[in-house]
Amino acid sequence: MTQSARTVLFALGAMLSALSLAMLAPALVDLSYQGRSASAFFGSSLLGLAAGGIMTLLGRSPEHRLTARGAILLTAGAWAVLAFAAALPLQLADLGISWTDAIFETTSGLTTTGATILTGLDELPRGILLWRSILQWIGGIGIIVTAMAIWPMLGIGGMQLFRLESSEKSEKVLPRAGQIALAIVLIYLSLTFACFLAYVVTGMGGFDAVNHAMTTIATGGFSTRDESLGAFTDGGGDLVAAVFMILAGLPFVLYVRAAQGRPDLLLLDSQARTFLSVIAVAVLVLTVMITLSQPPDPGALPAWRLALVNAVSIITGTGYASSDFWAWGSGAAAMFMALMFIGGCAGSTSCSVKIFRYQIAASAIRSYIEQLTRPNAVSPPRYRGKALPPETVRSVFVFIFLFFATFVVSAVLLSFTGLDTITAISGAATTLANVGPGLGDIIGPAGTFAPLPDTAKWIMTATMLIGRLEVLVVLVMFTPGFWRR
Repeated sequence: MTQSARTVLFALGAMLSALSLAMLAPALVDLSYQGRSASAFFGSSLLGLAAGGIMTLLGRSPEHRLTARGAILLTAGAWAVLAFAAALPLQLADLGISWTDAIFETTSGLTTTGATILTGLDELPRGILLWRSILQWIGGIGIIVTAMAIWPMLGIGGMQLFRLESSEKSEKVLPRAGQIALAIVLIYLSLTFACFLAYVVTGMGGFDAVNHAMTTIATGGFSTRDESLGAFTDGGGDLVAAVFMILAGLPFVLYVRAAQGRPDLLLLDSQARTFLSVIAVAVLVLTVMITLSQPPDPGALPAWRLALVNAVSIITGTGYASSDFWAWGSGAAAMFMALMFIGGCAGSTSCSVKIFRYQIAASAIRSYIEQLTRPNAVSPPRYRGKALPPETVRSVFVFIFLFFATFVVSAVLLSFTGLDTITAISGAATTLANVGPGLGDIIGPAGTFAPLPDTAKWIMTATMLIGRLEVLVVLVMFTPGFWRR
């Protein structure tokens, strides 16, 4: 076994052991109530600790090194192994779901997609509800660390722009990558706690507030209620969610800089400004659409509030819903489909293509057009005021092409399983972009993914992983050259 393979095995074993220890939290919570699923979590925790311990022993080594291939295997393997292990308590808890459904649910949790096959959330054991939220919270912090530490090394779609450590001392946020990782974890914890307190102030119960704080900051979208955020609008819980979803969709490195005395960067950063501008335009357009499509109702929420909460939920990939936006008309449906493909900022818990890639692509296209009109002019693509190297521009265009090609292929495959056009297209979009609800009566904000055939669920499970791992991490593993020495 190579040194890199040992490192991968050791890391996977350590992560599996940590996940197994995390199972004790929902076990104890469930035991303090009715204890309906406590034994499932205790048993799964013991099995996971045993398997994780064996893997760490097999992978132990005096020193650990990780090659590029090892980094890809570790990234993809972590999400796959943890999703399978996390599904075990769901299967043992006698929820009446199949292994397909259990793995779909946990993959949706860890990838912070928020698509669910479970119904009757108000009546589910509290341990199960907490476990779903914990999975999304773990997936949220996990994807930030992966995006900031591993993907830049691989040049995944231009992520090398967001290295933890720059070669120029003037651009170092902190002197060591480990310090930045620790700072991001502390910020993640602080945002989660602040979100919890804000939910409590709105009158949300402690258990609901804990769960929604975790899934809001992770931009995951799992809720403890069948009505999702619609159950908490009276106290303003939906507005709290909107604020913290926006905060979670901003680059976490900017919070590190803010703590160092540069809070102005949260508004001066070009990616953050574009993200906030897109939200503002979307809310304005949707407000007009809602006003025109729905008759006045004195008891209904204001159109701007419905537009804000649901638009922010979709663009950040959270997937909460305070209303059935499928009923707002075809124009609103098209707007939400577009928001699915935009996403938040790089280095955040959000998903999809992300703002910075569109900025780089727009700059490159503008540069090419200028070269056509003025052949002698020197106008390289720029980002944040700096000229971009050709390999960065190329990686961004490759990512965008592969992302939308994967969307088309998965939509076609889903249509072959017997799904109608709206369900197939929106299902492919929402799982690849890790958003959560799709469009239509089946998987829309008022439905679930439970009625879908198993084949469709496995396709969507794959697209959730592909989308969360930035497409290239998964697709490169299917190339023959990846496995050659």
